[in-house]
Amino acid sequence: MSAPPARLILWDIDGTLLSAGAVARTAFDAAVESVIGRHPGDHGISMSGKTDPLIAREILENAGVSPRQASALMPEVLAALERELRNAAEPMRSDGKVHPGVRRILRLLDDDPLVLQSVLTGNLEANARAKLAAFGLDGFFDLDVGAFGSDHHDRLRLVAIALDRVRQRRGWLPDPSDVWIVGDTERDLLCARAAGARCFLVGTGRFPLDQLAGLGADHVLADLGDVEGVLSVLRP
Repeated sequence: MSAPPARLILWDIDGTLLSAGAVARTAFDAAVESVIGRHPGDHGISMSGKTDPLIAREILENAGVSPRQASALMPEVLAALERELRNAAEPMRSDGKVHPGVRRILRLLDDDPLVLQSVLTGNLEANARAKLAAFGLDGFFDLDVGAFGSDHHDRLRLVAIALDRVRQRRGWLPDPSDVWIVGDTERDLLCARAAGARCFLVGTGRFPLDQLAGLGADHVLADLGDVEGVLSVLRP
């Protein structure tokens, strides 16, 4: 029987690994419109670092839907959101991109027997899988032990969910000091700290390096282009 890994790396998706382009935003509006029968309007809601259920709720309430009704409509809206992204691979590829260094880093970590990598993302699981598959990144992750917006609307709960899945499905409970959360927002840092994990922030999302640098993450870079430097931090 092989020894368990020595490091768990949980990657955020949007803004960290890739940009899915405009379809990632328009899919929310289309999903809400299909349920309430009208366009939700030019809401300008920030999506960075939030879970899909939280984003959907904010769009609904901004469109005048009461909090109680928003809760009742949420399953229908989220199902519509999954439908919107299910067949959106081509627009995601044409309008989006994989960020510098990402593909090589994921490949090298995937080849390292001491590393288990999955995702920790606000995306619903189906949407996370769709985005990763659109860019050919899905094969680098053990997605069965990831944590998703479909698991809980509160991102602070997601690290514990991922750790429990690693324990149940892979027979290994990492020490929090052996867990890295890699993301691009303060919310990624907050969820890491809530679980005692370490955090690596990267400035490839909406927030620039100088804004991220003052948050107190364990490591911060403008992007992941320095592959060897990133690996020297994340590997055990």
